[in-house]
Amino acid sequence: MFCVKCGKEEETFDGLCMECFLNGKQLITAPHHVDLERCTSCEEFRTGGHWVSRTLKRAVADAAIDSLSVIDGMTVKSAGASSKKQDDRNYLASVDVEGELKGVRVTAVAETAVRIKNTVCQKCSRQLGNYYEATIQIRSGMKELGDELRDETVRYVTSRVENLSLENRQFFITRVEEVRGGVDILLSSISLAKALAKELADNYCAEAKESSKLVGKAPDGSDMYRMTYLVRMPEYHLNDVVIFNNKPYKLSVVGRNGGKIIRLGNFGMTPLRRTDMQSLKVHTKHNDIMKATVVSVSKREIQVLHPVNYSTVDIRIPDGARIGETADVVEVDDVLFFVP
Repeated sequence: MFCVKCGKEEETFDGLCMECFLNGKQLITAPHHVDLERCTSCEEFRTGGHWVSRTLKRAVADAAIDSLSVIDGMTVKSAGASSKKQDDRNYLASVDVEGELKGVRVTAVAETAVRIKNTVCQKCSRQLGNYYEATIQIRSGMKELGDELRDETVRYVTSRVENLSLENRQFFITRVEEVRGGVDILLSSISLAKALAKELADNYCAEAKESSKLVGKAPDGSDMYRMTYLVRMPEYHLNDVVIFNNKPYKLSVVGRNGGKIIRLGNFGMTPLRRTDMQSLKVHTKHNDIMKATVVSVSKREIQVLHPVNYSTVDIRIPDGARIGETADVVEVDDVLFFVP
């Protein structure tokens, strides 16, 4: 076949060789300019309708590439862009495209101006405005929530929100408030607060309750509520020495369905249902367990100096216990026990 325009004998497209077919055609077009929104608070860019974390260079390139239009029938195989700064808010971007048209590899170049438009994204606007939909109130079964447990639960919630916000950027902590008896965590989402309150209750075998308060009307006329999720932590904590059925144990596992305790003295493991956990009585908090100086070690026993009266005491240890210069001990009813 030959080209009806130039007479060249080769494969033709609509009667034209590829050179004549492409002559005068724009394979790709770009607008005179494209606006790129940047949040002045979090410095994320709005790309494809979503706010994303990008370097400025990549965000400009993505905006230029996304603005392109291609001729009908052309398939884009790859695209890249470079940019030249005009001033702090304007960049000239050059886009190189490789593609395929009617089975033939083609290349094209287009330019567009990318203009940076500073704004504030919805998430930051809400954060700056102290927006919140729900509160998790963390309290204790005792009079006060201890500093260690307070910090531990706040770290847990903070870490979970950071991870979940990667999937939904509308999830955030508005603020954390230390209050009498515990801590309040104000969150941007009711569903987020409800899920985290359940996780805390499951992880610590805690009591959880919820309540709501009418705060206004939504634009569609429906009622708007703020939710409060109370998570009341039990008196016990992992690694505490507890009393169960009048016997001393170490609390070794706490989970959604209950826990496990280790009997002091014979070191047998006992599983507990969640309902059983309510009967645990704390004898010694894990951070109040005493250290005793080890005098001698045998296969099943160690001899230690009593940490209060310094008398020598023989106490049983579990098989395979690693004993150093000191050992964790607790005294229950005048009997000294090794705490594994």
